[in-house]
Amino acid sequence: MDWLENWNKALDELERSLNGEIRLEELGRLAGCSPYHFQRMFSYLAGVPLKEYVRRRRMTRAAADLRAGEKVLEVALRYGYDSPTAFNRAFQGIHGVAPSLAKQDGVKLKAFPRIRFKFVLKGDVEMEYQIVRKDAFRIVGFHTPLTMDVEESFQAVPRFWGEVGPRIGELIPLMSPEMPGVLGVSTCHHEAENSYYIAVASNAPVPEGLSEWTVPAATWAVFTGQGQAPMAIQELQKRIVSEWLPDSGYEWAQAPDVEVYLNGPDAAEAQFQVWLPVQRSKIQ
Repeated sequence: MDWLENWNKALDELERSLNGEIRLEELGRLAGCSPYHFQRMFSYLAGVPLKEYVRRRRMTRAAADLRAGEKVLEVALRYGYDSPTAFNRAFQGIHGVAPSLAKQDGVKLKAFPRIRFKFVLKGDVEMEYQIVRKDAFRIVGFHTPLTMDVEESFQAVPRFWGEVGPRIGELIPLMSPEMPGVLGVSTCHHEAENSYYIAVASNAPVPEGLSEWTVPAATWAVFTGQGQAPMAIQELQKRIVSEWLPDSGYEWAQAPDVEVYLNGPDAAEAQFQVWLPVQRSKIQ
């Protein structure tokens, strides 16, 4: 599978970059997705955030270098730490001992082997989806800025829902009947607009204190689910990326991700949709 080969090429590049700069743009290019989506997909597929994986791999190599007799400062600089203090903290966080003790015989150190993806597409639980082409549409609601760091976004978005939750009722009168539901829209597919919107599709005037944005025309793979939010929707997103996407003939497109809450995100049994922006894969 070329899709699989390209992801493993990206992992090869990641290994080569452990003693230098991790270039997300290059990793995304090799894997066939954006830098933001590379981080997100890696987290779903590997079961560990990309930043944590890089830290573990660097400290694994650092331990081997120290055991080979290299100096602590040299090893610290090699793996991107400007001060021995910061390196000492990172090393102890992984190995439980100071770097200066790594050379001693009998000291227990930890090794985290590199990841190589081998997708096993289970197929034991069916996934229903629709491929939908939709024209650009306008949304009105609350928004918060996000960084291009996926792990920071994973923390910021639930916090934002908690802050906005009591005011979601203000959006309902603005909702277009052509597209019902409260939307969660992540625009982090490019650097021009890094935000998360809690909004509704709307043609109404924008009330004071709210914002508007236009979701561009795109093609989406639409999946429907139900369960307790946010756990159920996160599990569906993980299945889409790890089970459906690799064998679908599609790849993640440069367009917003959309969550649609059909009966409200706070419902005991939320009914929702996940809209994954897609395009025909270039690496089938």
